[in-house]
Amino acid sequence: MKAELFKALGHPARVRVLEVLTGGEHAVSDLQPLVGIESSHLSQQLGVLRRAGLVTNRKEGSSVIYTLSDPLVADVLEVAKQLLRARLEGTRDLLSDLTPGARAS
Repeated sequence: MKAELFKALGHPARVRVLEVLTGGEHAVSDLQPLVGIESSHLSQQLGVLRRAGLVTNRKEGSSVIYTLSDPLVADVLEVAKQLLRARLEGTRDLLSDLTPGARAS
């Protein structure tokens, strides 16, 4: 199950959709310009997220509204962001150590 979760998180467009939805629910028509992909591609990505249980949707008039299925989804994204920041800081420090004259050892 964990592998399926991470597989669902394994596409930049899906991660972007989830990041947008951390700010609250959105209609598909509002998501498209925020995510920056074609409508048909967005629909496919939303389907993957829905099947993975990461988002839910409801019909409101002619609009389909998406929301995160659980606040823990936002927590997973935040932890991933923290992990990546720590890795980038480590890389920056390593590069700084390798740059002549950047630091006195």
